[in-house]
Amino acid sequence: MGGALAAGVLATTALYGGSPAGADPVALPNTASEAVQRMIDLSHQSEQLNQQALDAQSDLDAKLVIQRDADAKLAATTDAVNRARDEVRKYQPVIDRTAIAAYQGARTNRLFAVLVSDSPQQLLDQMSTLDVLAAQTSAQLDQYKTATDSADAAEAVARRADDEARAAADKADSVRADLERKRSDLGGAIAQVVQAWGALSTKDKSALAGSPFPPGFDRDTLLQGLVPGSGTSALAAGLTRVGDPYVWGATGPNQFDCSGLVQWAFKQVGKDVPRTSSAQATYGTPVAKEDLQPGDVVFFYSDISHVGIYAGNGLMLHASTFGVPVAVAPMSSTPYHSARRY
Repeated sequence: MGGALAAGVLATTALYGGSPAGADPVALPNTASEAVQRMIDLSHQSEQLNQQALDAQSDLDAKLVIQRDADAKLAATTDAVNRARDEVRKYQPVIDRTAIAAYQGARTNRLFAVLVSDSPQQLLDQMSTLDVLAAQTSAQLDQYKTATDSADAAEAVARRADDEARAAADKADSVRADLERKRSDLGGAIAQVVQAWGALSTKDKSALAGSPFPPGFDRDTLLQGLVPGSGTSALAAGLTRVGDPYVWGATGPNQFDCSGLVQWAFKQVGKDVPRTSSAQATYGTPVAKEDLQPGDVVFFYSDISHVGIYAGNGLMLHASTFGVPVAVAPMSSTPYHSARRY
């Protein structure tokens, strides 16, 4: 199993951009227990970086959605501006003719009609014609003003959309850069873990991996006692993965990191659970530690960098760390943070 684990982690290291050659050297421990503890500490640091990188990826994905929406809005508002300006151009010849006529002193009022009329009928005809022309010109001027106002409003919306699109792109670029830094840090941390694990003796590796179940734990009895439900059914699904290797960034079906195992288990029962431990800690409803039931999701460390599924009697199912397959273990082995019920 050790060779398969190392191969899986080295593949993940390549994915995240790190390499053993670029990692800081790991000082040799003085005793076997120190070596195992160093391995555990390095693995926890790597898991923290793993969850941070996953959070950054989720943040980037969300920012890219906002950017795409902003770009689509900008395109739509630009089209609206073009249509509005086309509408303005339809009335421009009329406006130009009216302006030119006024500049050249065209006689278009009722007093001029009285002065040039030879008869009452001609006066009435001229006044009627002037009324029609005035009404037409006024209507066209009103339409021109409406079209101009619409174009100005469309341009204002387009300017805001352009600002929003630029801001969204800047935020996405910032998160992308942060993600790349975290991936680089993770690559280096993973390389250190692989190096520390490789320095362990076969006996120490076996001790680190431990047993898939604590003494006295009966998986079959537990499964028979579970009442069907999203949480307990997810626990039952997760228990089928006991013995699968831990790999950073893995979500199954045959290798997992901690949050990947939780997401996979609940996916089997139709629950679309977030990817990272910190996001999973906001999903569902809070549960007090004294009210935990099998199938509840439990979180650990102050930064919520580890997660598992409660299996009853103070035990949890989790993907612990590199070199330790998916297993059922006491919750007391990890600093408790909180719990949620999905």
